Amino acid sequence: MEFTMIETGWLSILPPIIAIALALITKEVYSSLFIGITSGMLIYAFSSGGNIFSAAALTFDMMSSKIADNAYMIIFLALLWAVVSLVSKSGGSQAYGRWAGKKLKSKRAAALATSFLGILIFIDDGFNCLTVGTVMRPITDRLKISREKLAYIIDATAAPVCIIAPVSSWAVAVASEVSEKNGFNIFLSTIPYNFYALMTILMVFMISISGRDFGPMKKAEKEALKSEIKQSNENELESKGHVIDLVLPIVVLILCAILGMAYVGGFFEGVSFSEAIGYNPTAGLSLGAFAGLITAMLLYLPRKLMKPKEFIDCIVGGIGNIVPPMLILILSWSLGGVCRQLIGTGVFISGFVRSTSLPLGFLPFLIFVIAALMSFSMGTSWGTFGMLIPIITMICETDGAGFILVPALGATLAGSVYGDHCSPISDTTILASTGADCKHIRHVETQLPYATVVAGVCAIGYLIAGFMDTPVLAIVVQAIALIAMVMLIGKKQIEEIA
Repeated sequence: MEFTMIETGWLSILPPIIAIALALITKEVYSSLFIGITSGMLIYAFSSGGNIFSAAALTFDMMSSKIADNAYMIIFLALLWAVVSLVSKSGGSQAYGRWAGKKLKSKRAAALATSFLGILIFIDDGFNCLTVGTVMRPITDRLKISREKLAYIIDATAAPVCIIAPVSSWAVAVASEVSEKNGFNIFLSTIPYNFYALMTILMVFMISISGRDFGPMKKAEKEALKSEIKQSNENELESKGHVIDLVLPIVVLILCAILGMAYVGGFFEGVSFSEAIGYNPTAGLSLGAFAGLITAMLLYLPRKLMKPKEFIDCIVGGIGNIVPPMLILILSWSLGGVCRQLIGTGVFISGFVRSTSLPLGFLPFLIFVIAALMSFSMGTSWGTFGMLIPIITMICETDGAGFILVPALGATLAGSVYGDHCSPISDTTILASTGADCKHIRHVETQLPYATVVAGVCAIGYLIAGFMDTPVLAIVVQAIALIAMVMLIGKKQIEEIA
C-alpha cells in the first residue's frame, strides 16, 4: 500500500512524544502506542484536508500494511513459541537437572552450570527463566546457594543473552524495527555495541567463579549458608524425558535457521553468505523453527512423551503466549510508519539535529540513559526499543550522522535491557523470581546493585564509543573497570558443600 508523506513541522514529533509520555505515566504500553498512532493519523488527516473518518481508515490501513510487511516474522515467532512450549513439556529440562545433580559438588560448579544453561537456552527469555529455575533450584538449594543468587543468575542470562543471540525472538523483533531493508545485518552489527548485555554476562561469570558478593546479595548468601537445606519438590524432576529432548530440537532449529537464511538468500546459487543471510532472514528463521517443530514431533510422539492431542494443545498454547509481545510490535511498527511515511517526523528531526551544535558522539550515551529510564519505568524492553528505534533511525538519517547509527542502536537496546533486567514490574524479572521460587521484592533488591554497577560502567563505555570508530577500546575499559570493582567491593563467602 502506498502512502503519501506531507511535512507537518513540529506537529510531526507529537505522536512519539505522546506515546512515550503516556507509557511512562500509565505504565501501560498498548494503549499508549495506539493513542500515539491515532494522534499521528489525525495530524495527517487534518493537514491534508481529510477528517476523523479518513484518519480511522488510515490507522487500520497502516496496521494491515505493517502486518503484511512482517508476515514472516509473525510466522517465525509463532513457530518458535510452539517449539519452546513443546520442549518445556517434554521433560528434557528435568532430565538435565537429574544429570547435573549427580555431577555438581560445589557452589562454584553449580553457579557456572546455571550460567551455562541460561546461555544455552537463548531463544526466549521467558522460557529461559522458568526452565533454568525449575532445573537448577534443587541443586542450588542442596549446595546452599541463596534463592536470590539463583534468581540473579537466571535473570542475567535471560534478556541480556537473548538480545545478542541472532536466532531468537528478540533478534527478529529488533531487526523489524529498523527502517533499512537490511535490518538483520544492522542488528548483527549492534552486538559489539550492546555493552550492557556483554558486561552483564561477564559479571555473572565473575560472580560465579570468584564467589564474591556485595550489597544485599552478600547478606542473602550468608543467610543461605546458615539455613537448613531447603526441601525442593523432587516431583519436579520426575519425567520420562532425556537431555536430548531439550538439546536436539534447539540445535536443529539453530542449524536449520542458518541454512534456511542462506538458502532463501541464494547462498547455494553463488551469493555471498553475508548477503544471503541478510536478504530475508525471517523467512530462513521460519524454516528453522518449522524444522525444530518437526524434530520435536518425531522425537516425542513415537516415545509417547505426550499424546497427539497434548502435542497440538501445547503448540496452540505456545502460540497464544506470543500474542501480547506481538501486539506491541504491530503497534510500534505502525507508529514508526506514521512518523516516517506520513507526517515527516524524520524530515523535521533531521533539520533540528543539523541546527544544533551538540556533537553526535554524545548520542549513544544520552540514548542509553533515556532508554534505561524508560524501560525501568515501564517494565518492558520491547515497548521501549519499539518506541525509540524509529526515532533513532530518523535522527541518524541526518546528513553526516550515519556513522553513529549502529552505536546509537546498540545503546538503545542496552538501555532497554537494563531497565527490563531490574524493573520490579518487568515480566522477565517476575519470571526469574518465579523460576527461582524467590520472593519477588528480595530478587529486585539483591539484583539492582549488580545491574546498576554494570549500567554505570556501560555509560562510561558509550561516552568512549561515541567518538571512536570501533567498540574495542570501550569494551576493554569497561571489562577492566568491572573486574576491578567486583574485586574491590565484593566479599567472598566461606563455601560449604552439602
